[in-house]
Amino acid sequence: MLYQVKQYIKFLLKSTNQHGVHSPFVYNLVTHCFYDKTKYPQYHNIKGFRKRLKQINDKIEVTDFGAGSNTLKSKSRAISDMVKHVATSQKNAKLLFRIANYFKPNTVLELGTSLGLATQALALAQKNSKIITIEGCPELSNYTKTQFKSQQLHNIQTRIGPFKDIVPEIKSSKFDLVFFDGNHQKDATLSYFEMLLPKAHNDSVFIFDDIYWSKGMTAAWNIIKQHPKVTVTIDTFYWGMVFFRTEQAKEHFTIRT
Repeated sequence: MLYQVKQYIKFLLKSTNQHGVHSPFVYNLVTHCFYDKTKYPQYHNIKGFRKRLKQINDKIEVTDFGAGSNTLKSKSRAISDMVKHVATSQKNAKLLFRIANYFKPNTVLELGTSLGLATQALALAQKNSKIITIEGCPELSNYTKTQFKSQQLHNIQTRIGPFKDIVPEIKSSKFDLVFFDGNHQKDATLSYFEMLLPKAHNDSVFIFDDIYWSKGMTAAWNIIKQHPKVTVTIDTFYWGMVFFRTEQAKEHFTIRT
């Protein structure tokens, strides 16, 4: 926690808004997506889903394949506790919705379904998109699958198992958007990045969750930023966004959202 606080202070000192951005691509993304003040009707669904889960005290036996939770140590976890401590925040779910609404990805991959709050946001933004979400914990995956069905989110395909086993089985040749939110460890993050790099195209976006989770995650983020195929990156503190636009000069941005 102390590490994250220190990193957040550093982030605040060097971050900027749209006025510090000279790239037209990033400027448009910041002004028309990050800072979009539209009251989308889908926000009601996002808020309602979260509110409903916060009221559920049923417990799930969680199998962690990644770094686990800094707060919840027991394998038996109440749904309500998971919403409070480990699930995607409402603010970030809305931002993810806006990102998907802005880029309009046809093919989406999510590593780490968890309670499905991020998955729901992606699905609501693009109802015609094909979303594959992978969760290592069988109980959690089965639970979220029923939640998606009850919300009539028919564009989500759930897969169960370790990422390293499931990703090679996926037949999609390219992904427009990949959300990495399932293993907050340096080596695993870099491994999945390299594994999915061949499935990126010029207009793909990779989003890495919790890049300041630990020193290891920050080190992984810095390595990813320097990869020769990566051109533009955006650090929002909670997320690291990666683009592969060959027409763009390599540049790194630190943006407040």
